[in-house]
Amino acid sequence: MGPDVPLLNDYKQEFFLKRFPQTVLGGPRFKLGYCAPPYVYVNQIILFLTPWLWGGVGTLLYQLGVMKDFCTAALSGGLMFVTALALQMTNLYAKQKTVTVERMQIQNTLTDEDEFEFSSCVGSETVKFIIPGKKYIINTVFHSLLAGVLCGLGTWYLLPNRITLLYSNIGGTVVIFVFGWVTICIGEYSLIINTATETATFQALDTYEITALMRPFYIFVFIAVDLAQRLLVMFLISAGTAIASYFIPSPLGVILFMTGFGFILSLNLSEIGFAFKHTMISHLASSKSKNAHRGLRIQFGWREFIFYVTVLTFALTEAGLLHQFAGSSSFSQASPQAIASYILILLLVIMWILREIQRVYLFGVFRNPFYPKDVRTVAVFMEKQRRLMKVGVVRRILLTLVSPFAMIAFLSLDHSLQNLHSVSVSIGFTRMFRMVWQNTENALLDMVVVSAAQMLVFNPDLWWNRSLDTGIKLLLVGLLRDRLFQFLSKLHFAIAILLTSWTEKKQRRRSSAALIALNLAFFPVLLALVAVSALLSSPLLPLFTLPVFLVGFPRPLRSWPGPAGGTACVCSDTVYYRQLVPGLAAALQSALAAGGLGLSLPGSHYLCRFQDRLMWILVLEKGFTYCGVNIKGLELQETSCHAAEAHRVDEIFEMAFEHQEHARILSPNPHFGHILTPCTVVPVRLYSDARNVLSGIIDSHENLKHLKDDFVKVLVWMLVQYCYKKSKTWESPGSANKNKEGSFPENQHGGAVKGSRALREEDSFSVDTVEDWTDDSDIFDFEPSSRTRDRKEPGQLGLTPKVHLSIPGSIETQSQDFLQEMSPEDKLNRAVVLGLPAVDKGKQPEVLPRVEFSCSYSELLSIPEEWRTAPVPSSKVSEMRQRFPEEWYHFVLSQLDFFHLKEKPSSLLTDLMKDKALKDLYIHGVLSCCFGLFGLDNAVPAPRHVFRAYTGGIPWSAGLDWLTGKPELFQLALKAFRYTFKLMLDKASLGPVENFEELVNYLEEYESDWYIGLVSDLEWQQAVLQEKPYLFSLGHDPSMGIYTGRVLTLQELLVQVGKLNAEAVRGQWANLSWELLYATNDDEERYSIQAHPALLRNLTVQAADPPLGYPVYSSQLLQLPLF
Repeated sequence: MGPDVPLLNDYKQEFFLKRFPQTVLGGPRFKLGYCAPPYVYVNQIILFLTPWLWGGVGTLLYQLGVMKDFCTAALSGGLMFVTALALQMTNLYAKQKTVTVERMQIQNTLTDEDEFEFSSCVGSETVKFIIPGKKYIINTVFHSLLAGVLCGLGTWYLLPNRITLLYSNIGGTVVIFVFGWVTICIGEYSLIINTATETATFQALDTYEITALMRPFYIFVFIAVDLAQRLLVMFLISAGTAIASYFIPSPLGVILFMTGFGFILSLNLSEIGFAFKHTMISHLASSKSKNAHRGLRIQFGWREFIFYVTVLTFALTEAGLLHQFAGSSSFSQASPQAIASYILILLLVIMWILREIQRVYLFGVFRNPFYPKDVRTVAVFMEKQRRLMKVGVVRRILLTLVSPFAMIAFLSLDHSLQNLHSVSVSIGFTRMFRMVWQNTENALLDMVVVSAAQMLVFNPDLWWNRSLDTGIKLLLVGLLRDRLFQFLSKLHFAIAILLTSWTEKKQRRRSSAALIALNLAFFPVLLALVAVSALLSSPLLPLFTLPVFLVGFPRPLRSWPGPAGGTACVCSDTVYYRQLVPGLAAALQSALAAGGLGLSLPGSHYLCRFQDRLMWILVLEKGFTYCGVNIKGLELQETSCHAAEAHRVDEIFEMAFEHQEHARILSPNPHFGHILTPCTVVPVRLYSDARNVLSGIIDSHENLKHLKDDFVKVLVWMLVQYCYKKSKTWESPGSANKNKEGSFPENQHGGAVKGSRALREEDSFSVDTVEDWTDDSDIFDFEPSSRTRDRKEPGQLGLTPKVHLSIPGSIETQSQDFLQEMSPEDKLNRAVVLGLPAVDKGKQPEVLPRVEFSCSYSELLSIPEEWRTAPVPSSKVSEMRQRFPEEWYHFVLSQLDFFHLKEKPSSLLTDLMKDKALKDLYIHGVLSCCFGLFGLDNAVPAPRHVFRAYTGGIPWSAGLDWLTGKPELFQLALKAFRYTFKLMLDKASLGPVENFEELVNYLEEYESDWYIGLVSDLEWQQAVLQEKPYLFSLGHDPSMGIYTGRVLTLQELLVQVGKLNAEAVRGQWANLSWELLYATNDDEERYSIQAHPALLRNLTVQAADPPLGYPVYSSQLLQLPLF
């Protein structure tokens, strides 16, 4: 998609041109898009000016001296209240009048383009169009009352005499009076007539009609500032003085109170509360309740409790002693507080140095000479990072224990705490005593700045020293520091958009040059916008992500409503993120504690990369020794936009971590200015994904020739192992005769292919699958086959066979009893199937003669009777006897130990090997499976047949029909075939199998450490979550005609982590919300979702919470202990 793709398509442009004037004016719809009578517009103008009319009546009476100002306000407000209530009642009447002919509709922003048919000036359709009404009766009354109050206050506030006294200018009075009443009319119309869609829409739905209150709220705030300024200040001063002087009269008590509660409020109280609740349940509940909670992960135990109590005790002791015995002296060069200031400065320098050398780039600009170079494996990285790990431990001790106590000493020694007589002291110091623990690094920076200012400026007459105490100084410095960092981040974001709109060729639009020129010409205005955005702590909104900047609506740091991890676009790739998130969280825990991720604050964003996986990390909260994060996983199926940005991410990380072997010392960051700055790599236990083309292996005649022989061996081993495991439930051979029938139930089998999706050849066809056809099905395509799962014989079920919906014009056979139960109409409409062999499903199962074993213990390894009923010719049985690997069969039996038998003869294994009847059973069982999978033909299977056999979609045959009627045996045969195929690949790559022991080792490894199946299997996802060491899947690319193998290997690998510009993310998310919820620009090819390698625009949009974004995984709030 080129750079000149329309920002809004033609349809949305017309929609936006209708909606935007409505938003500006507060709701009047003067542009409808279709022809409407003039009285529709006249009625809206009259209703829009009604507040001005009632306010004008009150203003006129006041100016003529008839009424006083407060009486005027009451009169105007009362008239407005009555008018608003009358308008709402009119709407209810109009709805009741038409309720018999149509349902009452709830106002919806999606109905903006509905056409109305107007009959008269005050007709019901006209009333419902102009006044949609409220959804709730309580809002009808409340909003009307609020409208009256707003009109009354507006009348009082905009009295001409008051404005003239304030500004002493007639012209200014006229301008303020006119525009003030226009503002009030906009707020009133939005409140009681029709609510406009706001550009700062936060949620897709407005269930409780909160949007209607936004504009009146802003007007109330503006008026209330002038009305209640003195009352508010007096109240706060009085309340603060009362708390400080009456409830806590002692300065020492206040110090201890602030220190204790500051520490407690910085802890992870939700986790502590959960741990306490769990402990109470464990002691009071029954044993059943105890077992139900045993699997919960508790991160707060006795060790943490003792640590926190000890730290709190030392903090209270230190604060109390220092304040009591050394806090009376004022600040000077040799005062105790000055000594504490020197210690804080030293700690800040050491902490910054120790934090920066943990990252790959110093301050994001220069390559860190202490960071390991060219790290590719976990072993090499951990060996090179040992020194940095020791440095991280030192930094953690300084951050957790030393720095907080040093800052408490600085605060306790302050002279301002000797006489607590103002609310400013209480507010400033209460905040700092909490920040000492909750945000230690920033608190340390604030105290160093304040103490440095005190050291440099000793003049007591200076405003900074005379009017402000230390608590307020720290508050102001903290506010300035936060807004300054936001300003720099927003400015970085704005400059990046400005530059890349020209330097990135694909972002260069026809309007780029003009926009860049305007931004340069009005650069002071741009700086002012960035400053206002930082001052309000609101996102800087780039319109359509172009260099057109607006101040966004203030939003929480997370940007989206609802709990973290509440929604995600779950798909088959989600399971890989579910597996790696616990390990990633543990690795992040160590990196955060050591400082490898830089200064992490609530609202910080990080991006992790490994192969095709992208993890988006958002810090939600942080306190003393804990950090709460949300981890999202982005889609693995890369689109062109996704691939372009992912390639840039890979390039940035490779330049930082993998191509630095010959780099110069302190070499500059080649991607400085990008919103992604590499931080570090962390070892995580996850799956590496390797895909190989199997050409030359699967189509090798020699390999396929040995496939059948190996399949027989693998199947023998699997049948023996199956029967041996079953025998462990038997107590003795004598009990075998009693329990023989119940020892092999056809229950659900936990094999590898229970839920696999089978594929079907073009020429494969079965009556049993006709019922799965739909009008959209294509019989010439690969489709899932239902006959490979949940199939049972009617005789086994003991139920009447179900009716199959067949192709019209086909014939189908049923049992005679079933035909008699059918009605004549059903018989007439029955379908016919031609060309298939007749299968007599109504025939009773054949009763097999009892097998006479020469060894009484052979019963333990006997295969079930129903597995011996395959319709195999006797000639094939004789042929299988010759092909049967007797030596392998004996070797497999010799590996059995029978430890579960209490009494067994010493010659047990020898007797089993000599039992010909037992061997014949296995010969017949193996032949039945080969008959079902390969048919009676001895030809070498083709690669296509091998693939179809692996996936379980073999074309129909009589043998397959019998085999699929025995689900447990079919699963064993399919599992054995998949093991055989994997064995063929291993032999082709690693060499032939030398002996039977090596072959057994292969099969035992497949059984214990591998899952061999299909990616679409449910068991594949379960194996990933259970962290099977290896997974293998066979695939086929029909477009290229090649077969591929996919191997997932669980191992500890290095995941690259980089820090994102948080303001760039917030700005793009603010534009996303504006564009989708306000402009409804949901075009999948819109400009603002196209690839932007410098801003990672497409990845940022993906990472937003649904429904605006589409991450495939989103975790709940993860509490990472940093203790």
